Amino acid sequence: MKKITPAELKEWVLEDKPFVLVDVREDWEHELYNIGGIHIPIGEILERKDEIPKEGDVVMYCEKGIRSTLVIQRLEQMGYHNLINLTGGMSAWKKD
Repeated sequence: MKKITPAELKEWVLEDKPFVLVDVREDWEHELYNIGGIHIPIGEILERKDEIPKEGDVVMYCEKGIRSTLVIQRLEQMGYHNLINLTGGMSAWKKD
């Protein structure tokens, strides 16, 4: 599984590198704090997977990187090969 650190992701933002963000946390978590992107709670991933591009870099994030890891594992079984996990999730992002 591909991974990206918060520092690397912030560099991508500064460099205007094209990528898509997907937040897999629950609604209340997303409302408290998020870094943008598509919001698809983990429980809706399978029914909304068509909203996730199969081309280009897609960075998945949650609070600590565990739920996004599970989502990536499931989607990779369905033919996605462009997904990247934000290491440490929002907890690490806030600290960095």
